[in-house]
Amino acid sequence: MVNLEWYRTFKAVYQTGSLTAASKILFISQPNVSQHLSLLEAHVGKPLFERKPKLVPTDYGKLFYTQVVEPLEKLEKVESGFNAAGLKKQPSIVRLGVVQEYFQAVLAEKISTIDTSLVFSFGRTRELLGKLQRGALDFVVATKLADYRHLVFEPVRQEHFIIAGSKAIDTTEFDNSLREEDWQSAEAWLVSQSWFAYTTDLAIIRRFWKKNFFKHPVIKPYCVVPDMNLILKSLKYTNALTIAADYLLNDDLKIIWHGRVATENMLYLAYDETKMTSEQVEMMKRFCQ
Repeated sequence: MVNLEWYRTFKAVYQTGSLTAASKILFISQPNVSQHLSLLEAHVGKPLFERKPKLVPTDYGKLFYTQVVEPLEKLEKVESGFNAAGLKKQPSIVRLGVVQEYFQAVLAEKISTIDTSLVFSFGRTRELLGKLQRGALDFVVATKLADYRHLVFEPVRQEHFIIAGSKAIDTTEFDNSLREEDWQSAEAWLVSQSWFAYTTDLAIIRRFWKKNFFKHPVIKPYCVVPDMNLILKSLKYTNALTIAADYLLNDDLKIIWHGRVATENMLYLAYDETKMTSEQVEMMKRFCQ
Protein backbone atom coordinates (compact mmCIF):
# COMPACT_ATOMS: atom_id res chain seq x y z
CA MET A 1 0.00 0.00 0.00
CA VAL A 2 1.29 3.43 -0.91
CA ASN A 3 2.09 5.78 1.96
CA LEU A 4 0.73 9.32 1.76
CA GLU A 5 4.03 10.62 3.18
CA TRP A 6 5.78 9.38 0.04
CA TYR A 7 3.67 11.80 -2.00
CA ARG A 8 4.42 14.64 0.40
CA THR A 9 8.13 13.88 0.11
CA PHE A 10 7.95 13.72 -3.69
CA LYS A 11 6.23 17.12 -3.78
CA ALA A 12 8.84 18.69 -1.48
CA VAL A 13 11.77 17.26 -3.49
CA TYR A 14 10.19 18.32 -6.78
CA GLN A 15 9.65 21.90 -5.57
CA THR A 16 13.08 22.32 -3.92
CA GLY A 17 15.24 20.12 -6.20
CA SER A 18 17.16 18.94 -3.15
CA LEU A 19 16.94 16.10 -0.65
CA THR A 20 18.43 18.34 2.04
CA ALA A 21 15.99 21.20 1.45
CA ALA A 22 13.07 18.76 1.36
CA SER A 23 14.13 17.22 4.67
CA LYS A 24 14.09 20.66 6.33
CA ILE A 25 10.60 21.42 5.01
CA LEU A 26 9.27 18.03 6.13
CA PHE A 27 11.17 17.95 9.45
CA ILE A 28 12.56 14.50 8.72
CA SER A 29 16.10 13.27 8.07
CA GLN A 30 17.67 13.27 4.61
CA PRO A 31 17.99 9.44 4.58
CA ASN A 32 14.23 9.23 5.23
CA VAL A 33 13.58 11.58 2.29
CA SER A 34 15.74 9.38 0.05
CA GLN A 35 13.97 6.25 1.29
CA HIS A 36 10.49 7.71 0.67
CA LEU A 37 11.47 8.68 -2.85
CA SER A 38 12.92 5.25 -3.64
CA LEU A 39 9.86 3.48 -2.29
CA LEU A 40 7.52 5.71 -4.34
CA GLU A 41 9.54 5.09 -7.52
CA ALA A 42 9.39 1.36 -6.84
CA HIS A 43 5.63 1.63 -6.35
CA VAL A 44 4.96 3.53 -9.60
CA GLY A 45 7.56 1.46 -11.49
CA LYS A 46 9.36 4.42 -13.08
CA PRO A 47 12.16 6.83 -12.09
CA LEU A 48 10.81 10.20 -11.05
CA PHE A 49 14.14 12.06 -10.91
CA GLU A 50 17.51 11.94 -12.58
CA ARG A 51 20.23 11.81 -9.93
CA LYS A 52 22.52 14.65 -11.01
CA PRO A 53 24.27 17.16 -8.76
CA LYS A 54 20.77 18.61 -8.50
CA LEU A 55 17.76 16.35 -8.74
CA VAL A 56 15.99 16.87 -12.05
CA PRO A 57 12.51 15.44 -12.62
CA THR A 58 12.08 13.01 -15.48
CA ASP A 59 9.30 13.49 -17.99
CA TYR A 60 7.29 10.93 -16.09
CA GLY A 61 8.12 12.75 -12.84
CA LYS A 62 6.78 16.00 -14.32
CA LEU A 63 3.57 14.30 -15.43
CA PHE A 64 3.24 12.59 -12.07
CA TYR A 65 3.64 15.93 -10.27
CA THR A 66 0.83 17.55 -12.23
CA GLN A 67 -1.48 14.71 -11.19
CA VAL A 68 -0.74 14.70 -7.46
CA VAL A 69 0.05 18.31 -6.50
CA GLU A 70 -3.53 19.67 -6.50
CA PRO A 71 -5.14 16.92 -4.37
CA LEU A 72 -2.15 17.08 -2.00
CA GLU A 73 -2.53 20.83 -1.53
CA LYS A 74 -6.27 20.46 -0.92
CA LEU A 75 -5.57 17.84 1.73
CA GLU A 76 -2.97 20.09 3.36
CA LYS A 77 -5.51 22.94 3.53
CA VAL A 78 -8.00 20.67 5.29
CA GLU A 79 -5.30 19.54 7.72
CA SER A 80 -4.23 23.13 8.34
CA GLY A 81 -7.82 24.17 9.09
CA PHE A 82 -8.22 21.46 11.69
CA ASN A 83 -4.86 22.28 13.27
CA ALA A 84 -5.73 25.97 13.46
CA ALA A 85 -9.03 25.15 15.12
CA GLY A 86 -7.19 22.96 17.61
CA LEU A 87 -4.71 25.72 18.46
CA LYS A 88 -7.59 28.09 19.18
CA LYS A 89 -9.28 25.34 21.23
CA GLN A 90 -12.40 25.70 19.13
CA PRO A 91 -14.06 22.80 17.34
CA SER A 92 -13.83 23.00 13.56
CA ILE A 93 -17.34 21.53 13.59
CA VAL A 94 -20.07 22.61 16.00
CA ARG A 95 -22.91 20.16 16.65
CA LEU A 96 -26.08 22.12 17.34
CA GLY A 97 -29.40 20.65 18.42
CA VAL A 98 -32.54 22.66 17.72
CA VAL A 99 -36.23 22.21 17.03
CA GLN A 100 -36.73 22.12 13.28
CA GLU A 101 -39.16 25.05 13.20
CA TYR A 102 -36.62 27.38 14.81
CA PHE A 103 -33.96 26.33 12.33
CA GLN A 104 -36.21 27.03 9.37
CA ALA A 105 -37.58 30.35 10.65
CA VAL A 106 -34.49 31.88 12.25
CA LEU A 107 -31.20 30.05 11.75
CA ALA A 108 -31.29 28.91 8.11
CA GLU A 109 -30.66 32.39 6.71
CA LYS A 110 -27.82 33.05 9.19
CA ILE A 111 -25.63 30.03 8.41
CA SER A 112 -23.24 32.00 6.19
CA THR A 113 -22.59 34.48 9.02
CA ILE A 114 -20.84 32.04 11.35
CA ASP A 115 -17.17 31.17 11.00
CA THR A 116 -17.37 27.44 11.66
CA SER A 117 -18.89 24.30 10.19
CA LEU A 118 -22.26 23.30 11.63
CA VAL A 119 -23.89 19.90 12.01
CA PHE A 120 -27.56 20.22 13.00
CA SER A 121 -29.71 17.73 14.88
CA PHE A 122 -33.48 18.19 15.02
CA GLY A 123 -35.77 16.97 17.78
CA ARG A 124 -37.66 17.88 20.94
CA THR A 125 -35.79 19.71 23.69
CA ARG A 126 -35.76 16.80 26.14
CA GLU A 127 -34.24 14.46 23.56
CA LEU A 128 -31.65 17.03 22.47
CA LEU A 129 -30.60 17.85 26.03
CA GLY A 130 -30.04 14.15 26.65
CA LYS A 131 -27.66 14.07 23.69
CA LEU A 132 -25.91 17.19 24.97
CA GLN A 133 -25.44 15.59 28.38
CA ARG A 134 -23.95 12.48 26.75
CA GLY A 135 -21.52 14.55 24.68
CA ALA A 136 -23.21 13.86 21.33
CA LEU A 137 -23.97 17.60 20.85
CA ASP A 138 -22.04 20.79 21.67
CA PHE A 139 -24.98 23.20 22.01
CA VAL A 140 -28.78 23.03 22.13
CA VAL A 141 -31.37 25.75 21.59
CA ALA A 142 -33.71 24.67 24.38
CA THR A 143 -37.36 25.64 24.79
CA LYS A 144 -37.21 25.07 28.55
CA LEU A 145 -34.81 24.73 31.46
CA ALA A 146 -33.69 21.37 32.82
CA ASP A 147 -31.53 20.22 35.69
CA TYR A 148 -28.46 18.51 34.23
CA ARG A 149 -25.04 18.48 35.84
CA HIS A 150 -22.60 20.98 34.23
CA LEU A 151 -25.19 22.26 31.75
CA VAL A 152 -25.64 26.03 31.59
CA PHE A 153 -28.72 27.71 30.09
CA GLU A 154 -28.34 31.25 28.73
CA PRO A 155 -31.37 33.14 27.33
CA VAL A 156 -31.20 33.94 23.61
CA ARG A 157 -34.76 34.81 22.49
CA GLN A 158 -38.21 35.53 23.92
CA GLU A 159 -41.07 33.80 22.12
CA HIS A 160 -44.50 35.44 21.96
CA PHE A 161 -47.46 33.13 21.27
CA ILE A 162 -50.48 34.32 19.29
CA ILE A 163 -53.61 32.81 17.76
CA ALA A 164 -53.39 32.64 13.97
CA GLY A 165 -55.53 31.34 11.13
CA SER A 166 -56.49 31.67 7.50
CA LYS A 167 -57.18 35.14 6.13
CA ALA A 168 -60.55 33.80 4.98
CA ILE A 169 -61.86 33.38 8.54
CA ASP A 170 -64.62 35.82 9.47
CA THR A 171 -63.66 37.12 12.92
CA THR A 172 -66.32 39.87 13.20
CA GLU A 173 -68.12 38.20 16.12
CA PHE A 174 -64.87 37.57 17.96
CA ASP A 175 -63.59 41.11 17.35
CA ASN A 176 -66.83 42.56 18.76
CA SER A 177 -66.45 40.44 21.88
CA LEU A 178 -62.91 41.72 22.35
CA ARG A 179 -63.97 45.35 21.99
CA GLU A 180 -66.68 44.84 24.60
CA GLU A 181 -64.28 42.85 26.79
CA ASP A 182 -66.83 40.05 26.81
CA TRP A 183 -64.30 37.32 27.53
CA GLN A 184 -66.91 34.60 27.93
CA SER A 185 -68.26 35.22 24.42
CA ALA A 186 -64.74 35.54 23.05
CA GLU A 187 -63.80 32.17 24.51
CA ALA A 188 -67.01 30.59 23.24
CA TRP A 189 -66.23 31.73 19.70
CA LEU A 190 -62.69 30.35 19.91
CA VAL A 191 -63.90 27.00 21.26
CA SER A 192 -66.40 26.71 18.40
CA GLN A 193 -63.60 26.86 15.79
CA SER A 194 -61.56 24.01 14.36
CA TRP A 195 -58.05 23.78 15.80
CA PHE A 196 -54.67 22.46 14.72
CA ALA A 197 -52.48 21.34 17.63
CA TYR A 198 -48.76 20.64 17.86
CA THR A 199 -49.15 17.89 20.47
CA THR A 200 -52.03 15.78 21.74
CA ASP A 201 -51.73 17.30 25.22
CA LEU A 202 -52.39 20.77 23.72
CA ALA A 203 -49.40 22.12 25.65
CA ILE A 204 -49.12 25.47 23.83
CA ILE A 205 -52.89 26.01 23.59
CA ARG A 206 -53.36 25.08 27.23
CA ARG A 207 -50.70 27.56 28.33
CA PHE A 208 -52.29 30.39 26.32
CA TRP A 209 -55.76 29.53 27.67
CA LYS A 210 -54.71 29.54 31.31
CA LYS A 211 -53.05 32.94 30.84
CA ASN A 212 -56.07 34.52 29.19
CA PHE A 213 -59.11 32.60 30.47
CA PHE A 214 -57.69 31.17 33.73
CA LYS A 215 -58.77 27.62 32.96
CA HIS A 216 -58.08 24.63 30.74
CA PRO A 217 -59.32 24.78 27.14
CA VAL A 218 -62.28 22.60 26.20
CA ILE A 219 -60.95 21.89 22.71
CA LYS A 220 -60.84 18.72 20.69
CA PRO A 221 -58.23 19.36 17.97
CA TYR A 222 -59.27 18.96 14.36
CA CYS A 223 -55.76 17.76 13.54
CA VAL A 224 -52.50 17.14 15.46
CA VAL A 225 -49.31 17.71 13.47
CA PRO A 226 -45.90 17.60 15.24
CA ASP A 227 -44.41 20.25 12.95
CA MET A 228 -45.50 23.86 13.40
CA ASN A 229 -44.36 24.91 9.92
CA LEU A 230 -46.62 22.26 8.39
CA ILE A 231 -49.49 23.40 10.60
CA LEU A 232 -49.09 26.98 9.42
CA LYS A 233 -48.90 25.85 5.81
CA SER A 234 -52.08 23.80 6.26
CA LEU A 235 -53.97 26.76 7.74
CA LYS A 236 -53.98 28.46 4.35
CA TYR A 237 -56.29 25.74 3.06
CA THR A 238 -58.78 25.45 5.92
CA ASN A 239 -60.71 27.70 8.29
CA ALA A 240 -58.91 26.51 11.39
CA LEU A 241 -56.87 28.13 14.15
CA THR A 242 -53.64 27.38 15.97
CA ILE A 243 -51.34 29.05 18.50
CA ALA A 244 -47.77 29.63 17.35
CA ALA A 245 -44.70 31.74 18.10
CA ASP A 246 -44.89 35.09 16.31
CA TYR A 247 -41.60 34.68 14.39
CA LEU A 248 -43.01 31.62 12.61
CA LEU A 249 -45.89 33.47 10.95
CA ASN A 250 -45.88 34.72 7.37
CA ASP A 251 -48.03 37.05 5.27
CA ASP A 252 -50.30 34.18 4.18
CA LEU A 253 -51.89 34.03 7.62
CA LYS A 254 -54.05 36.28 9.77
CA ILE A 255 -53.23 37.21 13.34
CA ILE A 256 -56.44 36.53 15.23
CA TRP A 257 -55.42 37.56 18.75
CA HIS A 258 -52.30 38.35 20.75
CA GLY A 259 -54.22 37.66 23.95
CA ARG A 260 -55.13 40.10 26.69
CA VAL A 261 -52.13 38.80 28.65
CA ALA A 262 -48.89 38.10 26.81
CA THR A 263 -48.05 34.40 26.62
CA GLU A 264 -44.28 34.15 26.36
CA ASN A 265 -41.54 31.58 26.52
CA MET A 266 -37.78 32.03 26.78
CA LEU A 267 -35.45 30.08 24.51
CA TYR A 268 -32.06 29.17 25.95
CA LEU A 269 -28.66 28.23 24.58
CA ALA A 270 -27.61 25.17 26.57
CA TYR A 271 -24.03 23.87 26.76
CA ASP A 272 -21.64 22.00 29.02
CA GLU A 273 -19.61 24.61 30.90
CA THR A 274 -16.71 22.16 31.36
CA LYS A 275 -16.23 21.74 27.61
CA MET A 276 -16.96 25.10 25.98
CA THR A 277 -14.85 28.27 26.05
CA SER A 278 -16.31 31.75 26.47
CA GLU A 279 -15.41 32.53 22.83
CA GLN A 280 -17.38 29.52 21.60
CA VAL A 281 -20.36 30.43 23.74
CA GLU A 282 -20.43 34.05 22.56
CA MET A 283 -20.17 32.94 18.93
CA MET A 284 -23.14 30.58 19.28
CA LYS A 285 -25.21 33.08 21.28
CA ARG A 286 -24.88 35.62 18.48
CA PHE A 287 -25.82 32.99 15.92
CA CYS A 288 -28.82 31.60 17.78
CA GLN A 289 -30.48 34.90 18.71
